[in-house]
Amino acid sequence: MNYSKMTFAAAAAIASISLAGVAHARDQIQVVGSSTVFPFATAVAEQFGKSTSFATPVIESTGSGGGMKLFCAGVGLEHPDVTNSSRRIKSSEAEKCTEAGVTPIEVKVGFDGIVLANAKSAPTYDLSIRQLYLALAKQVPNENNELIDNPYMKWSDIDASLPAVEIEVLGPPPTSGTRDAFVELVMDEGAESFEFLAALLKEDKSAFRTASRTMREDGKFVEAGENDNLIVQKLEANPQALGIFGFSFLDQNADKLHGSIIEGEEPTFDAIAAGDYPVSRSLYFYVKKEHVGVVPGLEEYIAEFTAEKAWGPEGYLVEKGLIPLPEADREAMRESATSLTPLSM
Repeated sequence: MNYSKMTFAAAAAIASISLAGVAHARDQIQVVGSSTVFPFATAVAEQFGKSTSFATPVIESTGSGGGMKLFCAGVGLEHPDVTNSSRRIKSSEAEKCTEAGVTPIEVKVGFDGIVLANAKSAPTYDLSIRQLYLALAKQVPNENNELIDNPYMKWSDIDASLPAVEIEVLGPPPTSGTRDAFVELVMDEGAESFEFLAALLKEDKSAFRTASRTMREDGKFVEAGENDNLIVQKLEANPQALGIFGFSFLDQNADKLHGSIIEGEEPTFDAIAAGDYPVSRSLYFYVKKEHVGVVPGLEEYIAEFTAEKAWGPEGYLVEKGLIPLPEADREAMRESATSLTPLSM
């Protein structure tokens, strides 16, 4: 063997040893994504760590959009294995996953309601989706069917029956799945209640979404980040202010906060499960199929999350505020997840 061949062989051997070291460098499942799904994933991870021989997964709250970006960036141990999401993966995100060689396995875990809550020391708000749109949109319709800069400073400016207090709503940033769901379920719906904006939706969807989803920037809507605990502190400091987050978080802070009535419905477990509460959405997590069999415990983690003892009507995730899927849907989703069926849009 000549020197160059020996050098190549030595380099190959070193590379092989290095890769073997990397392959065994991580024995913990790494999970990123939605702050709303975070408490459910944390409960599953803790139970998983206690009941199996695998290491307890590491859960990081990055927001749904941030989690998708990390998850779809590529295959390899430097990338997360699972991402949680409080909305379904977008087509654009699925395309980025495909381009990076990532095959997502989709698991819908249940439902959650999006609530507007304030401190218990102040009265409960009773609001319509139309009123919420008028309170939070950067531009709103006037009597001549024209969009103007939002003139409403107090809730009573919108409707005399509402409190004569300054509008202040603390909400999640654009990277949050809660924000995505809120603009779709509240801002879009509120805008569509105006005939000329409903007509605009049919003519120019992009222009409609600009009108419906552009939030105020004058201090009435405040992007408060992904830290829901920080929002609670701010709401206690200003009891008239409202905060936007998932029902599960309201449920965990029921001693401090109460949820607003929306369209005549209180944000309760039963109202969300029955489909009566108007601002509700599905929750998901996505597993990287290429990491199954490489990172120890991924299949077992899926099995734990989709077990009846976890996500069923009497499961420990319901105690955390999860609204379970109907039985037939749970069975179908469990079969799809445990068989590692790739995502289909």
